[in-house]
Amino acid sequence: MRRATQNDLEYGTLLRERRLKLKKKFRVKSRDRKRYILSTDQDYEILGKIYELESKKLSNNDEALVKLVRTQLEHHWRTPILKFLNRMLRKYR
Repeated sequence: MRRATQNDLEYGTLLRERRLKLKKKFRVKSRDRKRYILSTDQDYEILGKIYELESKKLSNNDEALVKLVRTQLEHHWRTPILKFLNRMLRKYR
């Protein structure tokens, strides 16, 4: 499928237009664009809300939750979830 879409000029044009539209709507930092898989509009929306929350003064618990939500945009999101759960288990042992 990848080969077929790479050679499809119309699809490539639509994809570039969509990316430009999303980039204008949600200003994403270049390091986050490299780090996260932003394949849907919802991914951009989630990241935008994360940026908004990070600009606020949050409690320690809320900061930890925002960091956890941020990891869900990563390709290998299970590893950070396991680390978070292990920390919680150690806390309550």
